[in-house]
Amino acid sequence: MTNLREIYKCTTCANLIEVVFTDGSPLVCCGDSMTKMEAKSEDTGNEKHVPVVEAHPDGGILVKVGSVAHPMEEKHYIAFIEVLTKDRVLRAELKPGQKPEAEFCTDLDQVVEVREYCNIHGLWTNK
Repeated sequence: MTNLREIYKCTTCANLIEVVFTDGSPLVCCGDSMTKMEAKSEDTGNEKHVPVVEAHPDGGILVKVGSVAHPMEEKHYIAFIEVLTKDRVLRAELKPGQKPEAEFCTDLDQVVEVREYCNIHGLWTNK
């Protein structure tokens, strides 16, 4: 059974889906069951992935990917950053060449979790 806000990946074509409504149906892509992504939270390699959240001086928050900026190259980049609150999902979609960061209009005390997706190293969280 799927749960709200879980992210699943197709092992064949790499499609990602985020659950926005649950009805108990299995998630299938390319003829096979999709795999639930488990977010990692501890950096172990050279690239830094754990989202860093800061209060923005003008209000809202700033999320940076990694304590050292993550590469944003054509073949290795952060595809999105998400901020989860109790009742909202805020997402910034990124492209190669952009900074691996995003601003969000929410208060720091409203944030339940922040996560990001690296096209090579998968899903990461600050929890």
